[in-house]
Amino acid sequence: MTDKLEGDARARALAGLKGWQEVEGRDAIARSFAFADFMTAFAFMGKVAVYADVVDHHPEWSNVYNKVAVTLTSHDVDGISPRDIAMARFMDKAAAGLQKAPAA
Repeated sequence: MTDKLEGDARARALAGLKGWQEVEGRDAIARSFAFADFMTAFAFMGKVAVYADVVDHHPEWSNVYNKVAVTLTSHDVDGISPRDIAMARFMDKAAAGLQKAPAA
């Protein structure tokens, strides 16, 4: 079991994540990813799924065509833990280079 992130440790951990937002009404973080097409989104999810299974920490997520919406929280501590921060960082790296460029 891991510890819930609180106080300065939590603030530092969250400050290091770009694009992730705290979820109102929950002790969780969320982010949406947009890819060129469904297959790229699905490839991203497959890569994350393998990692999630290895580390035994699974995201709450949904996929609609080229978009993947993710919420991370650690149910065993009822909040954000270092495991969520590690998962967010892994997802960011997995998505790098795959994401659709933002519309101008």
